[in-house]
Amino acid sequence: MSKLYVLHGWAQSRQIWFQQQAAFPDAQFLNLPGHGGAADQPPERWQETLIDQLPDQPVTLVGWSLGGILALAMAAAQPERIARLILIGATPCFCRRAGWPHGCDAELFAAFEAAVASGSPKSLNRFFALMLHGDRLPRADYNRLAKLAVDRAHPVTPAGLQAGLELLASLDLRAAVPQLTMPLLLLHGAQDAIIDVASSRWLAEQWGGAVTLQLWQDCGHAPFLTQPDRFRHLIEPWTPS
Repeated sequence: MSKLYVLHGWAQSRQIWFQQQAAFPDAQFLNLPGHGGAADQPPERWQETLIDQLPDQPVTLVGWSLGGILALAMAAAQPERIARLILIGATPCFCRRAGWPHGCDAELFAAFEAAVASGSPKSLNRFFALMLHGDRLPRADYNRLAKLAVDRAHPVTPAGLQAGLELLASLDLRAAVPQLTMPLLLLHGAQDAIIDVASSRWLAEQWGGAVTLQLWQDCGHAPFLTQPDRFRHLIEPWTPS
């Protein structure tokens, strides 16, 4: 079975997968440009930079949030490189626009832009809290995850934050989705306050190949973080034995 490659989301790093790194030691957890110590790249080079890190043989690609949109873009650009796709809290189009009611509204996106412009770490802390909205975690569990999931030694760069926002605003993979035929596993927290769960329902309906859709009613934007054992059991059949 193909090797597992994993992409995180905006303003985070591969550190957010710390529980999955222990569960899947043979997987490759990549940092997006400007995140987790990775070099900055202009937004138009992010996809190429990530594809260049894949092996020649097809992989099972996992993408969460912005990483999910990039995984879709990579699959559309070079489908022969992707054997299976696992998308978590993902969407083909992040921002709301004509014909796409499932995107982020202008007010929330403006809040992300203001957080970047402020340069304040507290703004990104508020974004982390929004990610876990809907999980109903005890304060002690929230604090533990906030401590272990963030790479404070390698904070995301201002250029990385800005480039990520530009990609969130511009990427629209809707037209490519019906052409993609590799097996797809979709996981979405029903309480997701960042990406509408309707995005995953749309992907499941429009996908050109076999689809498995799981909606977790008691989760927000990062179900792999708050329910790691449940997540491990879900994706184990999709990973190398």
